[in-house]
Amino acid sequence: MSVLPLRVLVLDDESIARKRLIRLLGDLPAIERIIECERPEEARERIAEDEVDVCFFDIQMPGMTGMELAQSLTEDKPYLVFLTAHPEHALAAFDVGAVDYILKPVDAARLTKAVERARGFLDGPPRPSKDAPAATQKLALSTQGGVVLLSPGDVTHADFDGALVTVHTHDKKVLTDASLQDLEAKLPGGLFERVHRRALVNLDRVSRLEPVHSGGYIAHMDSGAKVDISRQSARKLRRRLGIL
Repeated sequence: MSVLPLRVLVLDDESIARKRLIRLLGDLPAIERIIECERPEEARERIAEDEVDVCFFDIQMPGMTGMELAQSLTEDKPYLVFLTAHPEHALAAFDVGAVDYILKPVDAARLTKAVERARGFLDGPPRPSKDAPAATQKLALSTQGGVVLLSPGDVTHADFDGALVTVHTHDKKVLTDASLQDLEAKLPGGLFERVHRRALVNLDRVSRLEPVHSGGYIAHMDSGAKVDISRQSARKLRRRLGIL
């Protein structure tokens, strides 16, 4: 099976350390792009704009630490590897969701191990499916007009516009106070898939997956709607559906 290439972001305010890490990453196979950042604010912007798979964050930086940056990112953030000369930060790094923690100066063998560890998370099996709900079970959505009850199978997708979540069926839209995380917990995992930080889809209602340049997809729903699938989610979806 071919190895899917990675997009990597490197954040370090020290130019020499940053350039060395970029050089070491450039020697590894299946790294298609390396984004270089000197400031945490710049890294946060690039993560929001680009489909990044793995980030390497220095911890001690002026203005904002790598830990603080990690805590400010959305749930659907890239996999994180922290770099530091101080081993006492390891526990805090894993508390904010790091997949690895490397002490400086970074050596090639240790970096290779970290990249492969992150790749294992990216290309690992999808989350276990929950049992499908009984046919009579309804999805209860809190709205300004009261509680709306929907059959889960009627839901094509849900998306977040930055303020509220809209739940779509074939013939209606329901604006709800619930978050996508709330919906994901209520809906059957074997049927619904989180495909973006702002979207959740019913796989039974997807008629076509259109590849896009970023490595993600546009999901064409049987209702005629189109939903963006992020690069990271596309990797997991290809594995789940057996797409080479």
